[in-house]
Amino acid sequence: MNTEGDGLGKTEQLTDTMFYIMAALTKPRHGYAIMSLIEKTTEGVVTIGPASMYTIIKKLLKQEWIYLHDSSGARRKVYQLTDKGRRVLEEDFKVRKRLIQLAEKGLKGEEV
Repeated sequence: MNTEGDGLGKTEQLTDTMFYIMAALTKPRHGYAIMSLIEKTTEGVVTIGPASMYTIIKKLLKQEWIYLHDSSGARRKVYQLTDKGRRVLEEDFKVRKRLIQLAEKGLKGEEV
């Protein structure tokens, strides 16, 4: 459910890269930790370079889906999901979960 325009609209959805970054930011993390977690979790299938990641981080900050958690480190800024970002991630997760279930059924030859 989209309340007060703070989530995803019916025609909107997160890109895969946005989803991966937001999923990594359920806990405070800096850029290198985000990239490393995604690469490790996907066993190297998905890698996100710094340029792509920081472009997306800027978009997520602008949407107020993440915030700068800590910038005390001279070189490492730490980000985390906002409550709004958590709701957006949860909505997108539900859609992706249904799509995975559809694919699983189809691949098993079950009626979809």
